[in-house]
Amino acid sequence: MNPRDDIKAIFSRAVERVDPYIMITRNMTIEGDTLVIHYNGTDLREDLNRYDRIVVLGIGKASSKMGRAIEDILGRRITAGSVITKYGHGEKLGIIQVMEAAHPIPDENSLKGAGELYRLAREADEKTLIINLVSGGGSALFSLPAEGITLKDIQDMTRVLLDCGADIKEINCIRKHISRVKGGHFARVSYPARMINIILSDVIGDRLDTIASGITVADDTTFGQAQAIIDKYRIQSSLPASITSLIQAGLNGAIPDTPKHGDPVFANVENILLGNNLAACRAARDYGAALGYNAFFLTSSLSGEAKDIARFFAAIAKDVDRNTSDLARPALIVAGGETTVTIRGSGKGGRNQEMVLAFLIDLLDSYDDFANIWFLSGGTDGNDGPTDAAGAFVSYDMKDKIAQLGLNPSVFLESNDSYHFFEKTGGLLMTGPTNTNVCDVQLLMIV
Repeated sequence: MNPRDDIKAIFSRAVERVDPYIMITRNMTIEGDTLVIHYNGTDLREDLNRYDRIVVLGIGKASSKMGRAIEDILGRRITAGSVITKYGHGEKLGIIQVMEAAHPIPDENSLKGAGELYRLAREADEKTLIINLVSGGGSALFSLPAEGITLKDIQDMTRVLLDCGADIKEINCIRKHISRVKGGHFARVSYPARMINIILSDVIGDRLDTIASGITVADDTTFGQAQAIIDKYRIQSSLPASITSLIQAGLNGAIPDTPKHGDPVFANVENILLGNNLAACRAARDYGAALGYNAFFLTSSLSGEAKDIARFFAAIAKDVDRNTSDLARPALIVAGGETTVTIRGSGKGGRNQEMVLAFLIDLLDSYDDFANIWFLSGGTDGNDGPTDAAGAFVSYDMKDKIAQLGLNPSVFLESNDSYHFFEKTGGLLMTGPTNTNVCDVQLLMIV
C-alpha cells in the first residue's frame, strides 16, 4: 500500500470511468439502418432511413472526443458536423470540424464557433437528424449573445459572475436570459429537425436545464430570477449596461422569456444523460476498495465555499485518525461536486487547489501529527479554474518543505494564490486535458 501513488491512481480511475469515447461506443450501436442508444435501462431506436441528412454538433470540453466516437459509429452517414471545445482539448476528426475557444471567459472563437453551429441548426429541416454532443464548459464556449450585447460585454459579465461567488446555477440563469442559444433557445433554432442530445453532466444534481445552460431543455428560470441574482450579489453597477438593460426589458415584458415546458419546439428533442459525477465517484470508491482501503462514498453533491468544505474534510480526517470515527483505517472517503471561490486576492488558483490549501492550513493549525492523512481534490477535466493543474494534493511531508522554504500558507490563501503555493511545494495535480468533464472529485485517505 503506497498512499502517494494510490491516491493519484484512484483519481485517474475516476476520470477513466467517464471517458466520453468509451461511454458512447459502449452505449451506441448501428443495427442495419437503425441507430440504437442504450441508456437508463432502455433503448432508443432511430430509423436512419427517415433522414436525408445527419448533422453532428457539439459544445464543451468533451465534445471533440465525443465527436470521434460518433464518427467511428456513423462514419460516412454523417453529412456535416461542427463542435466547439476548449483550447488544448481538440483532436483532428475526419468529417466533423473542430473549433477551439476560450474557457471560462469567451473569446472571438466562442462567437465564431457558436455562429457556425447556429447556421447548421437553422438550416436543418424535418428530414434532418441532429446529434448534439453536450458537455461541461459549453456555457462559456457556446456564446451567441442577444442583439446589442458585444463580446466584451459577455467577457465582463462572466468575470463579474465568477468573482462574486455565484454558483453555476445562478451564473447560468443570467447567461440564459442574454443569449440566442441558451435556455432552450437552441432547440427553437433547430426545430423542426429531430434532435438527439448526448449529455455529459458537470453540474450537481444533473439538472439538464443547467448543464451547458440547458440549450435544448425547457427553462424554468425567469428574467425576474436573473434580476434577483444580480441584486443578491449587489453587482448591478458592475455589469455592462447592455446586460442589465436587456434583463430589465424582459422584466417589463418587452421581450419574451426563455422557452418553457409545453413549447412545441421540444416535441422532436430527446435528451440522454450518459455520464456524471456519481459514476466517477463510484469508480474511485470501487478501485480504492480493490486496493485494500475501507472505501466510503460520501456524496456527489458537494457545494459551497471551497474553504468551508475543506474544514469539513479536515474534521473527518482528524476523527478517523484518532479512531473516534466508525470508519476504520486504512480509510478512503470519496466525494464529488463543485464548490465556489469568492475572489478577494490577485493570485492564481482554482477551487480545488484552494480547498486543498485550506485543508492543509486547518491541519497545520490544529493537528500536530497528520502523517497518516492524505487529501486530493481535482477537476475531472484536468483544468482547475484558469490554471494548467487539475487540482492539488497534500501529505505530511509537505510540512517540512513549507518550513524549509519559509512559506506562510495563510498568506497564499488570503490572496487566492494556491497555485503558486503548490508549485513551490510540489503539490500540484497535473493530468493535462482529459477531454471529459463531470465536476470535481475529492479523495481523503487516512492510513
